Amino acid sequence: MGAISVHGVCGAWGTLAAELFAEKAFSGNAGLFFGGGFKPVLIQLTGIGSVFLWAFGGALLLFFCIKKTIGLRVSRDEELSGLDIGEHGMEAYSGFQIFTTDN
Repeated sequence: MGAISVHGVCGAWGTLAAELFAEKAFSGNAGLFFGGGFKPVLIQLTGIGSVFLWAFGGALLLFFCIKKTIGLRVSRDEELSGLDIGEHGMEAYSGFQIFTTDN
């Protein structure tokens, strides 16, 4: 799905870039590339790290609980035929499957 690359990596870059490229005339403080020093960058890196630990730890706990209660995996048949058939009774891309859907 790309959630980690879109939200995680791009969010971390945006957070860090705010302190790298900030101009005093626009934001009230200067970023690293405009003479603001390295301390604000360290603050941003601390924030990025803490958000990563919170999100990763929370997701790990959530998925562990789901795995132990209702399970994370689908059956082998559903995995091979595709979840669209198992959940909706039809193929997502008609004619794309290389096997029959008759049971």
